[in-house]
Amino acid sequence: MTIRTTTGRNPVTIPYRPFGRTGVQVSALALGTMNFGARGNPSHEDSIRVIHRALDAGINLVDTADVYAQGESEEIVGKALEGRRDDVFLATKFHGRMGEDVNRFGNSRRWIFRAVEDSLRRLRTDHIDLYQVHRPEEDTDFDETLGALTDLVRQGKVRYLGTSTFPPSRIVEGQWTAEARGRERVVSEQPPYSILARGVEAEVLPVAHRYGLAVIPWSPLAGGWLTGRYRSGGAQPESSRAARQPGRFDIDSTENTAKLEAVEALSVLAEQAGITLIELALGFVLAHPAVTAPIIGPRTLSQLEDQLGAADAPLPPDVLDEIDKIVPPGTTLSVRDAGYVPPALRDAAARRRTDG
Repeated sequence: MTIRTTTGRNPVTIPYRPFGRTGVQVSALALGTMNFGARGNPSHEDSIRVIHRALDAGINLVDTADVYAQGESEEIVGKALEGRRDDVFLATKFHGRMGEDVNRFGNSRRWIFRAVEDSLRRLRTDHIDLYQVHRPEEDTDFDETLGALTDLVRQGKVRYLGTSTFPPSRIVEGQWTAEARGRERVVSEQPPYSILARGVEAEVLPVAHRYGLAVIPWSPLAGGWLTGRYRSGGAQPESSRAARQPGRFDIDSTENTAKLEAVEALSVLAEQAGITLIELALGFVLAHPAVTAPIIGPRTLSQLEDQLGAADAPLPPDVLDEIDKIVPPGTTLSVRDAGYVPPALRDAAARRRTDG
């Protein structure tokens, strides 16, 4: 199924895809809202215009999180969806810290029950279509989390459950826990995935595909690296994201050299293929059989327009083959783009015996 619209600069055709095995149909591009509010576009009016344009173009999956600008993104989305809520598959997330109190974050039943009420209020809705665990948490039993989320589904406050940036072992754990304990099943995973961050191709995407999960990748443009802003010999682009995560975006950083080299080669490939670098990047993610809908995160209307056409521009096999030569399958060029470092790697004590 597709919808063709002439709203905006150019006609756009948005195809629809099954959201895993739920029976729900969602647009092949999802609108991410991390860049709305204080950490991106501070104008609520401008942000709402971007959301409305995306909806008019046929996008029906909108993704946000409570931690985005400490709730401001959810507030903007809530205002934008007034009168249009029933046409949107609305997704949000919990886990990130939302205050100074020691318990105002995480995956515990105590926090989930508070977090969902706060999100419902900010989003101005009585239910969330997809409620996602933003990151795994080693100190919380996943059954504790699934038990609380199952109660929310049965109360009608949440329709479906998802995870974000989970390693494959935790994805499988979620499926088996649901079956063994009679919990609601997780139906989707939201991993980082782009040409520059292909690590999830090894296990996360195959595991999700095997279990029939929908996959809605974040950062398909690699945080802006695949928009053409970051080039060898160019000036360091200024952005709030680069200010918050300098190690990930510093073009003079040694570990980003490989990313710059790849972007140069990909830019040439896109030009040869007669498409933009953005269309190449999004087309690559859309081509994976496990992927449902990559999440685009425009800050402005212009950025949105540059990304909308990718849903209607499938990449031919020869172009995908050339991408594989530039960044081999399963390769993530910078560990900072993986989104999650397991405690076993982050904490030296987890790798060292203390009993002699």
